[in-house]
Amino acid sequence: MEYWIAKKTLEVAGSHSLTLDYESPCQRLHGHNWKITVYVRTRKLNDNGMVIDFAEIKRIVHGKLDHRNMNDLFEFNPTAENIAHWICNQIDGCFKVEVEESENNTAIYTTDES
Repeated sequence: MEYWIAKKTLEVAGSHSLTLDYESPCQRLHGHNWKITVYVRTRKLNDNGMVIDFAEIKRIVHGKLDHRNMNDLFEFNPTAENIAHWICNQIDGCFKVEVEESENNTAIYTTDES
């Protein structure tokens, strides 16, 4: 199957505290400069010749998450994994999201093996 794929990487500054079943410093409020990469695909480009306008991805992701406490935004435990899943569900055609909390610590959500 053939697809067009768009990839947008952006940075989001935010804080969170995690609910865990073990002791961890991550249970305390702390912040990250998350590097988020969103992958969107389509079989047909839109009327403007795009998979998606990159500004739309920025509006959805950066506009909702930047400089916010993730615990105030979500009903779920705001782990990098859960945030990646949430982002993917917000964008039509999104099939993969990478959320890098810090160097060498990345969570990836994908809807299939592509």
